[in-house]
Amino acid sequence: MKVRFLCFALALSSGLSAQKGQIKGRVYDEINNEPLPFANVVIEGTTTGTSTDVDGNYVLELEPGLYNVTASFVGYTNKTEYEVQVSRSRPIVINFALSESNQTLGEVSVTAQDRITRKDESPVSVSTLGINEIQRNPGGNQDISLVIQSLPGVASTPNFRNDIIIRGGAPNENSFFLDGIEIPSINHFSTQGSSGGPVGLLNVNFIREVDLYTSAFPVEKANALSSVLDIKLKDGRSDKIGGIFQVGASEVGLTLEGPLSEKTTFLASARRSYLQFLFSVLELPFLPTYNDFQVKIKHKFDEKNQLTFIGLGAIDQFKLNLDANETETQQFQLAFLPVNEQWNYSVGAKFTHFGEKSYTNFILSRFMLNNVAYKYEDNDEVNGQQLLDYQSQEIENKLRIENFRRSNGWRLTNGLGFEEIKYQTSEVDLRVPPEAEARNYETDLRLYQYYIFSNANRSFWDEKISLNLGLRLEGNSFNAKTANPLSQISPKVAFTYNINSELSFNANYSIYYQLPPYTSLGFRDTNYSLVNKDLTYISTQHMVAGFAYYLPFNAKISLEGFYKIYANYPFLTERGITLANLGSDFGVIGNEPAVSSSQGRAYGLEFLYQQKLYDGWFGTLAYTLVKSEFEDAAGNLVPSSWDNQNIITLTGGKKFGKNWEIGMQYQFLGGAPYTPTDIATSSLVQVYDLNRRGLPDWSRFNELRFDNFNRVNIRVDKKWFFESWSLNVYFDVQNLLGQAVDGEPLLALNRDAQGNPIILNPGAPANQQRYDTKLLENGNGTRIPSIGIIVQF
Repeated sequence: MKVRFLCFALALSSGLSAQKGQIKGRVYDEINNEPLPFANVVIEGTTTGTSTDVDGNYVLELEPGLYNVTASFVGYTNKTEYEVQVSRSRPIVINFALSESNQTLGEVSVTAQDRITRKDESPVSVSTLGINEIQRNPGGNQDISLVIQSLPGVASTPNFRNDIIIRGGAPNENSFFLDGIEIPSINHFSTQGSSGGPVGLLNVNFIREVDLYTSAFPVEKANALSSVLDIKLKDGRSDKIGGIFQVGASEVGLTLEGPLSEKTTFLASARRSYLQFLFSVLELPFLPTYNDFQVKIKHKFDEKNQLTFIGLGAIDQFKLNLDANETETQQFQLAFLPVNEQWNYSVGAKFTHFGEKSYTNFILSRFMLNNVAYKYEDNDEVNGQQLLDYQSQEIENKLRIENFRRSNGWRLTNGLGFEEIKYQTSEVDLRVPPEAEARNYETDLRLYQYYIFSNANRSFWDEKISLNLGLRLEGNSFNAKTANPLSQISPKVAFTYNINSELSFNANYSIYYQLPPYTSLGFRDTNYSLVNKDLTYISTQHMVAGFAYYLPFNAKISLEGFYKIYANYPFLTERGITLANLGSDFGVIGNEPAVSSSQGRAYGLEFLYQQKLYDGWFGTLAYTLVKSEFEDAAGNLVPSSWDNQNIITLTGGKKFGKNWEIGMQYQFLGGAPYTPTDIATSSLVQVYDLNRRGLPDWSRFNELRFDNFNRVNIRVDKKWFFESWSLNVYFDVQNLLGQAVDGEPLLALNRDAQGNPIILNPGAPANQQRYDTKLLENGNGTRIPSIGIIVQF
């Protein structure tokens, strides 16, 4: 009996040991991919650790939970991976790419700055988020565009869109990269000519880490005016097939990953929304449906050569709910909302070759957007007049070659790129004010863009001082001025002075250029002539300076001042405003007459406290004071549409025992300016019948402001870890306080007892007749609770 009991106890002990989770991976030199043998890999705050073998590989066995993992090697800068979620169902792969240190070996020590990784090429205005920070963000709905709103300098549009507004810049001033491959669109139902939308299409289960640069952009990724979002994807698991099944607030999705061969891994996902069913129950006048697909395949030929392929696609459909036609607001929205259908895809391949002291990336990618919109009078496609018929395609084919080299303590980046751009549009739009011509044109535009770049950075005096120098030249075949790269020279100078091991002073001066949207470049008149043929690149100068203080408990405090100067922004001559003020609404922007004449500026101050996981606590506090101004028709600087002035975001949470976690987010957004409605013009019968809504009074541009907006989001997570699978159930509430989101008042018609619009002066000539109108409040304070289930296997 004792022998049987002893055998049972040994078997149980063995089984429990086998049920531990694993963290494994590789520690290597980031430049040549050579393994770093006998490097230390330790779990922060514990005595648990190991050393890598001769191939740089390591394995740690741990109980399920969240851990911070640090890798170190003599002569290299330490690196910490925060909040690594260990489970029994799958090994977690964490690879550490370490960079050589310029410190004298005898003086190397672990400092607070080593714990929160800095970017040598961008010492200012960069923030990093890990996957757990993204997934658990309260109210973020695992949408990366919403999650980064917790960072300094990032404003939001509270009208349930995820436009990225950085330091007072417009939503079209940002660029996005996945594993170094540029992705022009990361949203469903995206606004053509801008970059925002209501829902993100990136699957966060693919993401490993996100860097947001709001200045000092890497020279190879500088196709932006306000920010670069650099998203690093994880590799698929190499041991067996696994995946994640997820049901959330608005969608259901499945992610699979695993080996395709001994040297090839994959990640693939598909998601579909069910918003249309929810919106139908809520009797909303529009029913959106979206689908997206994502894939990553990585093949390692050997340790010196590897190939990465990514694909991303979306199919978006939008139809009107004609049964939701009872309230005045429903009737108003049905009267002017067009039917919109959109699809897009991005595909790209990156081949990486590692040399002895450098590595080179060859990146080839293609993007295509197809956008269709139409509108019939009274939504009658049989008898009603067609007010809008819009069909458009954008195609971008891109090649970029970049080399990263280490030489005598310098880190050097050099490269070049070439792009072919195709833009085709057919548009008939009768919904215009009386003084403007109806849109009725076709365009077929082909452009070629080219650029070269170089960057050098090095630290001196045992890393007391760090200097970064960059240069980028670019041109485009649109016209003679854009074709000359010497007209678009982008210098970059960044400087760091480490006052001590915790405190540093950082500064940056740089200039960036961005081509106006294709909708502006390709706009033609009825004679097929380019209307905006003299447009040129938009430019902005960045001046940034501030301090960063690193605390020993995985925290960072930073204070930065910034000043941006804009030049050559397209000025929309019919409206008398700058294009920079548009982009946070659905549809298309930029397809109208414009000249490159507008100037602007944005300046302010940012404060950030970022607490990585420490003793179960995590969070960020970000405050931004910003002033954003662009010229009006008279050449005076007036507040832009992004002049929120004060932005506060507090995000925090606590991890409790038994795998419970709670998070809360508070957002304060200063009221943004808006332009009042031109009631006199909009109420004209001929005008209202075409537009079915109020037109802005551009002579009173941004005279009014919305109220300040406060929002509280909460989220509670509970995780269970089983031998071959894990379960995460969460409860999330967006806008817990139920505060109404202000919108521009809606200009609606007063009607008689029979429901017919009232005309104030029926005896007047037809072009002078005027409807009896009224303004409806446009606010929505809906709380949005949701329950999500994530099954990982």
